[in-house]
Parts: sequence; C-alpha cells; structure tokens
Amino acid sequence: MPATSAAKNDGFSAQERAAMKGRAAELRTEAKRARGAKKAAADEADVLAKIAAMPDTDREMAERVHAIVTTTAPELAPKLYYGQPGYARDGKVVCFFRSGQMDKERYSTFGFSAQARLDSADGLWPTAYALQGLSEKAWERLGDVVRQAAQGSSAG
Repeated sequence: MPATSAAKNDGFSAQERAAMKGRAAELRTEAKRARGAKKAAADEADVLAKIAAMPDTDREMAERVHAIVTTTAPELAPKLYYGQPGYARDGKVVCFFRSGQMDKERYSTFGFSAQARLDSADGLWPTAYALQGLSEKAWERLGDVVRQAAQGSSAG
C-alpha cells in the first residue's frame, strides 16, 4: 500500500479540521472568561469583606460608596487597593475609598488615580475628597464625579 499523508488518513476534510480548530479556540476563550469571572467575584468578595470589617461609621460610608460606584460605573471592577476598596478598569484602579478610622485619620477619603482623567482646562482638579457626614447633595456629587472618572478613564 502506498504511503499517504497523515492529513489524508485522519478522515477529516480541511473544512472539518478548520471547524475543530475554531471550536477549540472558542473553548479556550470561554475558559479564560470563566477564570476572569471567578477572579472578579473573588475580588468583589474581598472588597465586601474589607468593608464589613470597618468601624460602623466608615462601613456605612464605604457601603454607600460601593453602591454608588457599582451602579454609576458598572464597568469598574471592585478590587482591594492597598488593603482598602478600589475600583478598576482593565486591572488599573480608577478610584478608591480609604477608611479614616482604620487609617487613624480624622476623616475618610475617596480618591482617584491618574486613570480617572479628571483633568480640567484650568489645570486644577481634585484627586481626593474628604468624606465626613455627607449630605444627600454631596453623595449625588460623588456619583457625578465617579461617572466622569469612569467615562474618561483609560488603560494608558
């Protein structure tokens, strides 16, 4: 019997082999997404555990901040940032909450990294806000700033 190539002996046409390669690539992509989803869920669980461990006043503020960020900017993923709640895009933190009581400071802060791109035309913009006894108007303002930071943020 004459020698034949392995491609002719495997019983699959070129079209079938291409379909199998395509499906294998799809399965690899699905597995990668599943690993990413598990990590995201673990990161959020870590953030929620950190918030739950905060002293009452800071915990209440952190819970409200978490709700504002996850509602206003769902594209930002919760993750710990220097042991405190942070919110990231593509793994880079855009904004974060710091517990004043845990840091032994007078007030808690909500800050932004350079990823937030809150730059203003006049060259002056905030990178952090002090949080202490916020009014409803202040909470609304925080939501507006988070929205702006999330829309303007980038991975670079």
